[in-house]
Amino acid sequence: MSAPGVFVVFEGGDGVGKTTQVRLLAERLTASGRPVVLTREPGDTAVGARIRDLLLDPAHPEMAPRTEALLYAADKAQHLAEVVRPGLARGAVVVCDRYVDSMLAYQGAGRVLAVDEVEEVARWATEGLRPSLTVLLDLDPDRAVAAIAGKDRLEAESVEFHRRVREGFARLVARDPDRYLVLPARQRREEIAEQVWRRLQPLLAPVSVASGTVEP
Repeated sequence: MSAPGVFVVFEGGDGVGKTTQVRLLAERLTASGRPVVLTREPGDTAVGARIRDLLLDPAHPEMAPRTEALLYAADKAQHLAEVVRPGLARGAVVVCDRYVDSMLAYQGAGRVLAVDEVEEVARWATEGLRPSLTVLLDLDPDRAVAAIAGKDRLEAESVEFHRRVREGFARLVARDPDRYLVLPARQRREEIAEQVWRRLQPLLAPVSVASGTVEP
């Protein structure tokens, strides 16, 4: 089902600067007068916050890969119902930190589950909704993850795991390159933000300029 808003997702491995770029884009959209919903996965609903705690808590090393994948899918279903769909229906630009591609890269490639099976679950949970644009920030995990202090359960995984995740993202881009803007994550953050803004302009044309606010 189509929606009048624009759905922009930032993807990439841990420590690549997604959160910074999500914030910068939301601020620029708001300054331009467009309605914005700034959000993330997992955890941006009351139900999702409980799921996020389970997923990222280092106290749960025993969590099975399929359990992990199903919990991410549950978070996505709730997030779509409470945040993403309503935002798009209002004509907002929904800017999201992670979406389906993260599940395919982390739980599919990273956990070595069948990616097509993980994708079937993820697409069902999200009703097949795909982003208008996915920005992938790319960086060697040897440089990115190592710099993170106080790692959560996934960040603390092996370098081999994070390399598989990066390779998983690369395969998704190769499968459908027109949907992506792939940028080196170690460019200056202002340069990355400008490239994202330029790529987004054609998609913003149908979005009305109103009193834009960044919403939780």
